[in-house]
Amino acid sequence: MENKKDKQRYYFVIDMKSFFASCECADRGLDPMKTLLVVADESRSQQTVCLAVTPALKKLGIRNRCRLFEIPSDIEYIIAPPRMKRYIEYASQIYGIYLKYIDKNDIHVYSIDECFLDVTDYLELYSIKPKDFAIKLGKEIQNTLHIPSSIGIGTNMYLAKIALDITAKKTKDQIGFLDERKYIRSLWAHKPITDFWQISKGIATRLEKYGIYTMGELAKFDEDVLYKEFGINAELLIDHAWGSESCLISDVKSYKSKSRSISSSQILPCNYSFNEAKLVFKEMIQNGCYDLAQQNFSTQLIHIFVGYGDNKGDGSKGTIRMNMTTNLYSVIIDYALQLFDKIVNHNKPIRKIGYDFSELVSEDREQYDLFIPLKNIKREKQVVKSIINVKNKYGKNAIIKALDLNEKATQRERNAMIGGHRSGESKNAKK
Repeated sequence: MENKKDKQRYYFVIDMKSFFASCECADRGLDPMKTLLVVADESRSQQTVCLAVTPALKKLGIRNRCRLFEIPSDIEYIIAPPRMKRYIEYASQIYGIYLKYIDKNDIHVYSIDECFLDVTDYLELYSIKPKDFAIKLGKEIQNTLHIPSSIGIGTNMYLAKIALDITAKKTKDQIGFLDERKYIRSLWAHKPITDFWQISKGIATRLEKYGIYTMGELAKFDEDVLYKEFGINAELLIDHAWGSESCLISDVKSYKSKSRSISSSQILPCNYSFNEAKLVFKEMIQNGCYDLAQQNFSTQLIHIFVGYGDNKGDGSKGTIRMNMTTNLYSVIIDYALQLFDKIVNHNKPIRKIGYDFSELVSEDREQYDLFIPLKNIKREKQVVKSIINVKNKYGKNAIIKALDLNEKATQRERNAMIGGHRSGESKNAKK
């Protein structure tokens, strides 16, 4: 029997171009390649980040994820408020197109607008060449949903991703292909090295210490030094420098993380004072405790991050370990506020807040100190369970606290969002 990993494989990575903006254009019967449109919530001020801009705007030099005020005033463009529910509907329809030709076990959804496809077995089934199959899928998405795409084709998952991110951008049909030989020949001298998947600025800076600026230089460098610098992660860097990747989609699907966490963050609609931000932070911790309870988890470790609105510095972050393992808000909030008061600058305007509950364990492994009566724990858990049941049945805003009615509170609005962005229909404005 042929070993699945020894067989010559072909992968696609299909990315929807400027996905959110293309969805908005599709709903309006407009061509995103010609229409000047941004997806942004202008009610949050001109400082708001544009979630997507059309390719037509990019041609004018407008970068993705820019802020509204950065777009020159002499450019007329459509502002489309985010509609995450609609984008999810489009993503589901695109996934449905893949399922017409490929089994779900050979599809890995990387993000809402990007998928890995293992097409190896389907090339023979449909008697089709890799590029012809890619063209077929891209055209069907375009003709059916009017969403343009870019496609990377590779002989492993890594090369397919690089073919998408680097090679496809240089081709007229927005389709790139790489095998290991072509990768070495065409991309070993490519700069910057951060264009390559999983090479962050931090990794690039560490490589620069050794005079490594390209994948070719990385491939030829002393491996012992790399292992000393990066530990076990050096193995992946070295493999990728040579264009090698042994991971299959089946490996990705079967992977289970050893550690679990629950986290959330939000960018505030404007600069908040310390006390205003503290109010929002309480809301977030309350919501996080509901998430813990609903998933039957408890935590002992709390991480906090705060970003400031003056664009000076990297913000404040810190960690606190509780002497109990719990999901009760009454316990967690005391520790969380203690850390918040300690690490946050009381005099700076605050624009971003985030938390992370980590080292999660099953709720049945909770631990409390002797000063909390068991009856109090049981009572609070019963109340939380009832609240969660009501919210699940009637919506997240079915039960709210007085805290959420404060003018600067954000939870009621966020309850109506998906992924931190507006989910429903809104009117678009024209500039």
